[in-house]
Amino acid sequence: MKIIVDAFGGDNAPLEVLKGCERAVKELGTGIILTGSSTKIKECASQNGISLDGIEIEHTDDVFDIHEEPKEIIKSGKDTSMAMGLRLLADGKGDAFVCAGSTGALVMGATFIVKRIKGIKRIAPSPVMPADKGSFILTDAGANTECRPEMLVQFAVMGSAYMEKVMGIKNPKVGLLNIGAEETKGRELEIETYKLLEKSGLNFVGNIEARDMPKGECQVVVTDGFTGNIALKLYEGMGSFFKKKLKHIFSGPGKIGAILSLSKIKALKKQMDYKEVGGSALLGVKKPVIKAHGSSDATAFFNAVRQAKQCVEGNVTGVIESFVQNMPVSGKD
Repeated sequence: MKIIVDAFGGDNAPLEVLKGCERAVKELGTGIILTGSSTKIKECASQNGISLDGIEIEHTDDVFDIHEEPKEIIKSGKDTSMAMGLRLLADGKGDAFVCAGSTGALVMGATFIVKRIKGIKRIAPSPVMPADKGSFILTDAGANTECRPEMLVQFAVMGSAYMEKVMGIKNPKVGLLNIGAEETKGRELEIETYKLLEKSGLNFVGNIEARDMPKGECQVVVTDGFTGNIALKLYEGMGSFFKKKLKHIFSGPGKIGAILSLSKIKALKKQMDYKEVGGSALLGVKKPVIKAHGSSDATAFFNAVRQAKQCVEGNVTGVIESFVQNMPVSGKD
């Protein structure tokens, strides 16, 4: 198996990318194809004592600027390390792609270079979020701000496939993010989606309010990209808030309590750390594409490669394709 990685995507490239990939080769036994400047990659590896054994390099000098319009990935940015990685994936040179660059450009490139699974209407960035009872996947987390009910049903299908095949949760529970538990709550989008989800064959348990997301009683939380991104950013913000408050509580005289509770504090910190997950899967693409966080370090890149490997091994795209083919869903692309 070979995982393609954009060596110049993210704030800490290429050093942290190389460190994470070196670890992936050693611990996961997977081959790596790096896209980007061969000279800079080799110089960085040499200066930092990083082995490139098991790592191939596909050379290009261009890097996609995060401030560029996403559509430029298929125009002026077609020779960038991100676009090259997507082309290699589309051409079958690798099994999955990991990138920490522009989310918008990656979604655009995945859509028009790698292409969507037949029958899928929109690609959905879908991060796995920590919860009191395990974790849940949030889909869509920001790409599709305007959706139709059948799109949300497809998000639910894709999220369920991911949680079962990658996270190992059999028959995951699906909840529709809404302003109330009653089936008559919400906009026309939620009301109509509720009806379709009831007939979908998924383990749909009804509406879920945002305050119930951290409980983890649903393993798949479905919504449109506008609502999903607000929920995601609030979730991340509250995580940072509590981390800061805990640090303040256990400083000064509270240090003794911190020492006594150190193992539990470390466990909580690890549970809330995005680096332990890796990144957000772009569900709906013909082959696995993982969007790593822009500030990813070596640990995050390692876990993003692990995540990509699990997507391939679990045949997530195949499961989604099979399910969608058997779902009578109407509507325009």
